[in-house]
Amino acid sequence: MSDQPTVDALATAVYTVPTDAPEADGTLAWDKTTLVLVTVRSGTTTGLGYTYAPAATAHVVRELLTGTVTGLTALDVPGANERMCRAVRNAGLPGVAAQAIAAVDIALWDLKARLLGLPLAALLGAVRDDVPVYGSGGFTTYDAARQDRQLRGWTEDEGIPRVKIKIGESWGSRESRDLERVTRARASVGDTTELYVDANGGYTGGQALRIGAALTDHGVTWYEEPVSSDHLTLLADLRGRLPMDVTAGEYGYTLPYFEHMLAAHAVDCLQADVTRCAGITVWLRAAALAHARGLDISGHCAPHAHAHVAAAVPNLRHLEWFHDHVRIERLLFDGVLDPGGGSVTPGADGAPGLGLTLVEEWAERYRTE
Repeated sequence: MSDQPTVDALATAVYTVPTDAPEADGTLAWDKTTLVLVTVRSGTTTGLGYTYAPAATAHVVRELLTGTVTGLTALDVPGANERMCRAVRNAGLPGVAAQAIAAVDIALWDLKARLLGLPLAALLGAVRDDVPVYGSGGFTTYDAARQDRQLRGWTEDEGIPRVKIKIGESWGSRESRDLERVTRARASVGDTTELYVDANGGYTGGQALRIGAALTDHGVTWYEEPVSSDHLTLLADLRGRLPMDVTAGEYGYTLPYFEHMLAAHAVDCLQADVTRCAGITVWLRAAALAHARGLDISGHCAPHAHAHVAAAVPNLRHLEWFHDHVRIERLLFDGVLDPGGGSVTPGADGAPGLGLTLVEEWAERYRTE
């Protein structure tokens, strides 16, 4: 294999972008978001990958992963992924280490596709041209006017027929406001748009059940993390009692996490985040686990990191068009996708890899490391 291209170098950069308004969900508030970028080079060809994670993630890449991957063939990405997972054994794979691996893994897949001159979807083997998306945001910090404006932007301006808002405000302590916001959301999007909610694990079991009954009256079809995804038995119990789909999985960093969730019959649709679960290599395996049980998978956040791999699985439900990340990806990259009509078409322009290019003159103002 000496004639194959090798990984010659890795580099990292950290960008922190303020939100355009204060944001919060049921259990967390923030006013800025950090993207850790990894670039990998083979000869004159460069691939990029990224994760939304603390700046310390870049340090993990430099200290634990760069030496592990440099010198390997650039075409054997699963092999590199396995070596990286082994390299962080003592550091601990779940969490920041898995996010670091994810950024490198995505960059390696992008590099391989660029070396072969193919869109990543074509390299992976697309089973669909269009990847459905849903508009996601509706933060608990939004007032009625801002929530309405955002929802109408997705449905009326972009033609996205499915949207999601956050509920479970302040760890479930504001049930009345949660339901008022759901009522307003339904009024904003009309009767034909699919309406989803995400409690981010903010409710107790009893609360989640009570709220779920009220959500049914508003035609909510997707109830994400009504309780913490750490409590699989409780999540499975709620799934059996509620008429809408109960979903979770965004905090999965390892493949066994997804298997445990599926084995517990805890979700109707598995969520997985390619920037957290050690990359495209493991995301594809999580999709296969769900497919074997007759369940769909949905890509969580980071839409441009997901789009091509989402096109490659037969059991895709949709991809989250998350306001915060869409805004950042539009700020930093050229080659972003258009969700008009409710779907994106990764690889349609024939651009190799993910089709993204970092626009350094745009990005530099946000660089912190």
